[in-house]
Amino acid sequence: MPPKKTKNKTGGFFDTDLKSYVGFERGWPSVMARFLTKFFGSVWFLNANIIFIFGWIVWNSGWIGLTPFDPYPFYLLLMMSAFSAMLLAIIVLINQNEQGKMADVRQRIDFEVNVRAENEITKILTMLDTFNGQLGIIKTDEELDKMKEKMDIAEIKENIEQGIKTEDTGQDHRSK
Repeated sequence: MPPKKTKNKTGGFFDTDLKSYVGFERGWPSVMARFLTKFFGSVWFLNANIIFIFGWIVWNSGWIGLTPFDPYPFYLLLMMSAFSAMLLAIIVLINQNEQGKMADVRQRIDFEVNVRAENEITKILTMLDTFNGQLGIIKTDEELDKMKEKMDIAEIKENIEQGIKTEDTGQDHRSK
């Protein structure tokens, strides 16, 4: 018998639950912008635009015998195209803002998971070292002692901020 597949408990969370968590805070404008971005970003919409513009030019050039309503240089077509481009740019910017919010939520979750994992690993290392001591296996390991120390998040934040500040001023922080 083939081995049973176990369901991944975390993989689906970031793909479904996180999106629904962020979606919970969304209003109708951002949902509409996301829908419009998906629609306007499709090959179908590109093809429809190409056909529409080609038809407009053919009609208004007088090539098929119809009376032109927007003769060359097609000012009405240009005005509609500029207006459409402006709307599309705004819709894309709204969608990018939503994606940025989602990325911020993911980053916070990643940080919290990493801090929790660090604490758990530190506890496991301490327990293993204690078991070794109880079994009479005593070995001095400076690297292990350093790994067993509790992580100071405030110190890490300070180091990161200092590194960013150093990079912003153009100083080489490695030369210190």
